[in-house]
Amino acid sequence: MARYTGPVCRLCRREGVKLFLKGDRCYSGKCAIEKRSYAPGQHGQRRSKQSEYGLQLREKQKARRIYGVLEGQFETYFDKAERKKGVTGENLLVLLETRFDNVVYRAGFASSRNQARQFVRHNHFTLNGKKANIPSMELKVGDVIQLKEKSKDSALIKDLADNLGSKNPPAWLELDVDNLSAKIVRMPSKEDIDIPVEEQMIVELYSK
Repeated sequence: MARYTGPVCRLCRREGVKLFLKGDRCYSGKCAIEKRSYAPGQHGQRRSKQSEYGLQLREKQKARRIYGVLEGQFETYFDKAERKKGVTGENLLVLLETRFDNVVYRAGFASSRNQARQFVRHNHFTLNGKKANIPSMELKVGDVIQLKEKSKDSALIKDLADNLGSKNPPAWLELDVDNLSAKIVRMPSKEDIDIPVEEQMIVELYSK
């Protein structure tokens, strides 16, 4: 299945919650879900009772859409989370949270995960001083991402970089505003991950 390239605001409306896919727009009155809080499509305003399976599926879809991963990728993440020690649902969220593109977003170098993914693909960042342009790379404690010197000339990136001082990155990230870098100081915990997803329902879905 190809990556979704349609209007991302429809995805938020479909899930019934803000997935924060369009950066600053999601915090403004222009947010689509603020104007039309029902699902898109001809029958979007109809109320229907969802089955247990339907509720579990929606949680999985929310997680996929928030982090921008394909179905096959998500299944791979779940398999890996299941093999790791600890709680499978929490392991899954940690794996998604420590993706390269998500770390760029969490550090404040991008206004959305989609934008962060583009920045990584376009070689705007280094990882531990080396070239890295794969958004799905799994980062670990001690890894440092840094904005490349030549990338500071981009007006869009410069504007984001200039506002880094006002950002409030999660506790598992250490932001260096002067060097435009961020370091993973510890693995994120469940309490650090503020996404509107019930991960246990995803585990129940894959356990069927």
